[in-house]
Amino acid sequence: MMATGAEGNEGKSMAPPLSSAAMIEERPLISSGFVYRLTAGVAVLAALTVAISVGGHWLGEKISLAGHTTDIKPISVTIGDDTMRLAANTIRFPSERSDGTAERVDLYLTWPQMQGYSETDRMRFDDISQSSSLIFLQISQSTMSHDMSGRLGPIYSQLMDGAAYAGPFGLTAHRLRTDAGYNDEILLTAPRPGETDYVVRCILPSSPALATSGDCQRDIKVGKDLSVLYRFSSNQLGDWRAMDAAVQNFVKTRLVDNTVPVSTAVGGR
Repeated sequence: MMATGAEGNEGKSMAPPLSSAAMIEERPLISSGFVYRLTAGVAVLAALTVAISVGGHWLGEKISLAGHTTDIKPISVTIGDDTMRLAANTIRFPSERSDGTAERVDLYLTWPQMQGYSETDRMRFDDISQSSSLIFLQISQSTMSHDMSGRLGPIYSQLMDGAAYAGPFGLTAHRLRTDAGYNDEILLTAPRPGETDYVVRCILPSSPALATSGDCQRDIKVGKDLSVLYRFSSNQLGDWRAMDAAVQNFVKTRLVDNTVPVSTAVGGR
């Protein structure tokens, strides 16, 4: 009887538990949780890609502008007793592109077009190897009674060292004393009928390839009491007559006559 009971119990015994290997085989290869996490990760990466693309484009534009602007809106700048209206894209520094009074304003212009920054001429402003085709102006209130031409007799003539010699483009060259503080600068002059002599200071490179955008500088008086210091490349020295006239005309035509009544200045009404 015992044997029979044992046999019965043995026949009714439960099936053995699944092995761990069998349990693993029963699980799905890719769980729903993994699919969710993968989908979320792909969505995040896609969003980041779009953000990087948009942000990179925006940053690229900002870097390429590098402080320049193509905006030509007029900016009203008052320096001393003189007020000028200047296109924003001619003003070199962003901090100076605002209406109001200022101690000075810095401009940059293409030569000979006398135009400010534009998309067409972008490389002339961005590529230093092309900057010799620019003129840089610094306009401030006069601190001296004479401009550079007026200082030739009372000041520069006292600082000349040795005899004058023939300079480039019809100019006469004068060396300056080493103790005068002008380092390697040469004074270049030329007579002008009915005007004071043209005077400019330059560092003349040994080769045109070594010229910079600021080899030469000259200052003139414009308006009631403005001093206009302009710098340009020695490679443009051959245009000294035309450039001097163009700089004077550029500033003069942008002066606002504060003595003219508003009713007269606006359409004569």
